[in-house]
Amino acid sequence: MKTSLTYGAAMAIGGALLVLGLYFFGFHSEIAKLGAAQWIGTCGGLAVSFACLYLGLKARRAEVPPTEEFGYGRALGNGVMIVLFGSLFSTVTNFIYFQFINPGFADLIIRAQSLKMEEKGMPGAQIEQMEKMMQFMLRPGMQTVSGFFGGMIMGTILALIAAALVKRAAAEPPVGIS
Repeated sequence: MKTSLTYGAAMAIGGALLVLGLYFFGFHSEIAKLGAAQWIGTCGGLAVSFACLYLGLKARRAEVPPTEEFGYGRALGNGVMIVLFGSLFSTVTNFIYFQFINPGFADLIIRAQSLKMEEKGMPGAQIEQMEKMMQFMLRPGMQTVSGFFGGMIMGTILALIAAALVKRAAAEPPVGIS
């Protein structure tokens, strides 16, 4: 449990540092940079999450005696625990970011999406309706909840992969020792 907690916290801190880096470098303040911010945030977030999962599972495997199996199911269970703690800690950092650090981020996203819809020739009434829905979905509380569930889903997919890489069969005891 301690290993899962530690690596889950590292996952959340790594993700928060990535978001803050994008914020401080101006990627979350201009519509023109939002596409790049999304690409960097997605790739960087996946890299941070996978690295924390892989390292956390290796650390957990090292805690298990070599004579005990650290199979796929056990590795996956530990990976999901890391993801759970990472997602829980991330809800706190995401809420703080959307509520206090960058409360105008939702408006920037809405403006960017509205411009895209206008370019596609959507009618103004339809754009206005979509803006109302986005305002609801981009509230800090909704972002936090959707971020938790999205993190759990994506993290579990990454845990499926990491568990396959880290699993280990039980070592045979030396001959003559029972």
